[in-house]
Amino acid sequence: MNRLREKYENSVRAELVNKFNYTSSMAIPKIEKIVINMGIGDAVANAKVLDDAVEELALITGQKPVVTKAKKSIASFKLREGMPIGCKVTLRGEKMYEFFDKLISISLPRVRDFQGISADSFDGRGNYTLGVKEQLIFPEINFDKIKKVRGMDIVIVTTANTDEEGRALLGLLGMPYRKK
Repeated sequence: MNRLREKYENSVRAELVNKFNYTSSMAIPKIEKIVINMGIGDAVANAKVLDDAVEELALITGQKPVVTKAKKSIASFKLREGMPIGCKVTLRGEKMYEFFDKLISISLPRVRDFQGISADSFDGRGNYTLGVKEQLIFPEINFDKIKKVRGMDIVIVTTANTDEEGRALLGLLGMPYRKK
């Protein structure tokens, strides 16, 4: 069993029940999934760029990414409907906990001038969104093999009903929030 999942089962659940007074064990919030999305605008002109991004995302997550396609045609971007413009991975279960553990304990502290992440990036329903400017913060990425620095969006989807519950859940799991 993963270190973070054990922590959740043994201590975080009990602390959440004490703080929010849940009557049912099913009402206790948990992390449902983590979605990592990489938008690649250059893929319109050069399809090989997309292959590199897919390969990097597979290295980072340990799961094969799905190529995302354009939903609409936009003439000013030379974009047609159905063209590949990015890739994404949805992590659940053990892989999700492994990725989250790696993100908060290894990758985020490697960011230059890191003072914590904003506690305000919740969507109103307890889900947290985090933007990463470069893929180099992940230990699996070999610095010498990178052709272009790319960013990604990481969405942590929880079963929490409010931002306060989601913030408490992620905070207890070790999310490094910025001190106000």
